[in-house]
Amino acid sequence: MDERLKLDGFEKKMVLFFLFIFYFVASVNLFAQKIGDISSIIGVRDNQLMGYGLVVGLKGTGDSSAAFTNQTLSNLLKNVNVKLNPKDIKSKNVAAVVVTATLPPFARQGDKIDITVSSIGDAKSLEGGTLLLTPLKAVNGQIYALAQGHLTIGGFNVGQNRGVQAHFTTAGKLYGGAIVEREVVYDIYNRQKAILSLKHSDFNEAVTIQNLINKTFEANLATALDPRSVQLRKPKNMSMPEFLAKVQGIDYYTKQRNIVVVDERTGTIVAGSNIKIDPIVITQGDMIIKITKRSTMNDLAGIFQKYHAKPKDVIAILETLKSSGALKSDLKIN
Repeated sequence: MDERLKLDGFEKKMVLFFLFIFYFVASVNLFAQKIGDISSIIGVRDNQLMGYGLVVGLKGTGDSSAAFTNQTLSNLLKNVNVKLNPKDIKSKNVAAVVVTATLPPFARQGDKIDITVSSIGDAKSLEGGTLLLTPLKAVNGQIYALAQGHLTIGGFNVGQNRGVQAHFTTAGKLYGGAIVEREVVYDIYNRQKAILSLKHSDFNEAVTIQNLINKTFEANLATALDPRSVQLRKPKNMSMPEFLAKVQGIDYYTKQRNIVVVDERTGTIVAGSNIKIDPIVITQGDMIIKITKRSTMNDLAGIFQKYHAKPKDVIAILETLKSSGALKSDLKIN
């Protein structure tokens, strides 16, 4: 592999925060995983929640002139017997936010779930803020959780002549920041049939899993309906939860699936070190990389780190490599 890189314009003392984690793939062609790891039960799924609220306690980095923020704050103060005209509110310590969360299946009242808080006004930063009590609703308009707590801002960036700066500070996480108030009812105990939904569409995989389940239970309990669906019929001597637990615990031998996972918000990239890359010439800004023979992600990562490539440049290169077909793996961007 040959590479050329022009670094004109980069500060010599620039500090780059770039995390590239490699998982070394075993040399064998097959590895065992549980059927539960590669499938889900149709009907047993997550549900998305959303709410609108206020973040307070900001250090002058909140919304400056958003009318909806002032109106919301005015309405909030009315609940504690403080009447104030929204036009008279000049505080920059408050920001209007949208709160999103994922309600997992079978979540019970009192369970805690993680939430993401994102600014919808012109706030400069939510760092150090506290989310006030916010109802989280599903698409049916019903409240399923209540969110509140102190925000955590993640990820870093490098500001020129300003040292290390937190980036994407208008969005943050609150781990365990919402409490489940309403449950999604799903009666699985009394069901006679269930359908496995495979994560990947593959006729061979669906039929193989069908045969594996039937062989394990020594009965025709599984039927492949299509490349992603396998119908299950409960045996008479088991309850449905017990049957599904045994099905999901069956070992399934399959080939290692290569994947590169990118988190654009934090600049984190996770990839297998032996993922193949075909010969190609890469140009990104002042950076030029020429790959003359088939290489691996490990080789490319060495070049990125050697020349202090910025995370956003690395992400852009990986996206282009995938589009061109040179990157021999799946690419998932969060």
